Amino acid sequence: MSNQRSKGIVGIFILIFVLFIVFLIFAFHTISTLRNSGDLTDKFSSDNAAIAVVEVEGVIMDSTDTVKKLLKAERDNKIKAIILRVNSPGGAVGPTQEIYEEIRRIDEKKPIYASFGTVAASGGYYIGAACRRIYANAGAMTGSIGVIMNFYDLSGVYDWAKVRSQTVKAGKYKDIGSTSRPMTQEERALLNDMIENVHEQFIQDIFQVRGKDIKGGLEGLRSYAQGQIFSGAGAKERGLVDEISGLWQAGRKIHEELKLNGEFALKYIEIKKETKLLDFIGDLEQSVKNIGYQVKPYAIPLFLHQ
Repeated sequence: MSNQRSKGIVGIFILIFVLFIVFLIFAFHTISTLRNSGDLTDKFSSDNAAIAVVEVEGVIMDSTDTVKKLLKAERDNKIKAIILRVNSPGGAVGPTQEIYEEIRRIDEKKPIYASFGTVAASGGYYIGAACRRIYANAGAMTGSIGVIMNFYDLSGVYDWAKVRSQTVKAGKYKDIGSTSRPMTQEERALLNDMIENVHEQFIQDIFQVRGKDIKGGLEGLRSYAQGQIFSGAGAKERGLVDEISGLWQAGRKIHEELKLNGEFALKYIEIKKETKLLDFIGDLEQSVKNIGYQVKPYAIPLFLHQ
């Protein structure tokens, strides 16, 4: 009986291992298929195109990949212009500002335009505003210019569960935002001051590039920068967007404006990665993280986020 039970346990472990391998193979195949899927992009893409497309998709938590793509497009002498294709609800402040700075630097030598797809909100709009011209779909969710921090006071839950939190700290404000107690007015004022400072950075950076286009000037921008979300058409009415246009139409206009030679096409900039199991697992991990940021968008304190 004992021997049969041991064999049964071993069999279960083998079955679990096989199912895990099958899952990995299936997930790997799915991601590879999605990466290589053509749809409309194949029709309009070419490695010899003079206009590059740098895509910014999802929550902005790191600037590395986007900056690498921008630098790759900058160094390619065949590329005469870059379109930043934005589909992002925003993200963390630091990476967003790093991308903004690189766009401004590169644009002085090679023109960068923005194209808003489904959503370009908060940090997504921030990086788009760094470009010399913004094209947006009429229904693109645009704006949400603001900064947010979110904390939770779970002290009532702790009391109910009879859990006592014990904090050891050096520095008066080191446990600011602790879930085990309500926030003091002094702490709230301190955080409000920081948020207002970052919000002003956001406004000034937008105005630096788009000041002449914003309806009502700086005060007009301040009135639009209270976290409101506009459609692409509504954003255009306020000067937050230049033209209502999809990606390929925008590309054709840029191609004509710059008097580029050859037939119109776009070159999608990719960072090549070796397909290894560890890379694949890393991609899965990043995908899970992105899902987590979408479900709980304030996983870190300070966000430029829709």
